[in-house]
Amino acid sequence: MPDLSPGTADAAAVNALRSAVMRLGRRLKHQRVDESLSPTEMSVLGTLSLCGSATPGELARKEHVQPPSMTRIVALLEAKGLVRLEPHPDDRRQKVVSQTEQAEAMLEESRNKRNAWLASLAEGLDEDDWAKLRAAAPVLEKLAHL
Repeated sequence: MPDLSPGTADAAAVNALRSAVMRLGRRLKHQRVDESLSPTEMSVLGTLSLCGSATPGELARKEHVQPPSMTRIVALLEAKGLVRLEPHPDDRRQKVVSQTEQAEAMLEESRNKRNAWLASLAEGLDEDDWAKLRAAAPVLEKLAHL
């Protein structure tokens, strides 16, 4: 386990990682296809794309928001034609949220734009740095899901 007490080299590395990830994340958020969607709405669509259909409660847990907030987000996405609500197969009191083909197409376009932007940045790296970044990607993915 790394020593994360203040003043250690590990604490400095954590601080540098946090700062770099936040800056890069902010810059990636600006590479949007549809400016009318909030980052939270895009995140919900991304979760549906990755995990498949879910109840609003499941989405709230995955997105770390309160259920009433997710209910509002789902309603906004439904009004924009990006998700549909269907009856839950086992519990009539609940609904299942699924993304529409329009959402799938928009997400694909958004991913392509962000990937192209990130690839253009990576072109400025030397081969050694690019190799390190490729090797770090699975670790960052794992960290994102802990």
